[in-house]
Amino acid sequence: MSVASKTFIIALTLSLILTAASALAQAPPVVGTIGITSEEVKTLAKGWSIKKDILNKDVYNDANEKVGVVEDIVVTPDKALSYAIVGTGGFLGMAKHDVVIPINQLKMKSGRINLPGATKESVKAMPEFKYAD
Repeated sequence: MSVASKTFIIALTLSLILTAASALAQAPPVVGTIGITSEEVKTLAKGWSIKKDILNKDVYNDANEKVGVVEDIVVTPDKALSYAIVGTGGFLGMAKHDVVIPINQLKMKSGRINLPGATKESVKAMPEFKYAD
């Protein structure tokens, strides 16, 4: 084997090794392109959790009477407004009446969800909410 052939084989081998190494090397993810920053995580952790703080929680009025239970949170298709679906009345799902309450009308008061100005009767008198098929 000639010196030129050996040199070519060595060059080709080094070239393949370098190409493979660069293909296997992964660039670290660019921070800030997806997700949120560490500071935003800290701020978010102080917010309401739909699952932990709102869903399936009782809703009370100013007289500390239970007027319903938050069954769901619905965001409009244009993502402009959020609504709470509050179930009222009924027992074990029988004769239950779901109503829609704009989320900004619900207030957190001493760790409880409060709907100022509501009564059991006024909530039951609201139009019933049914999910679209």
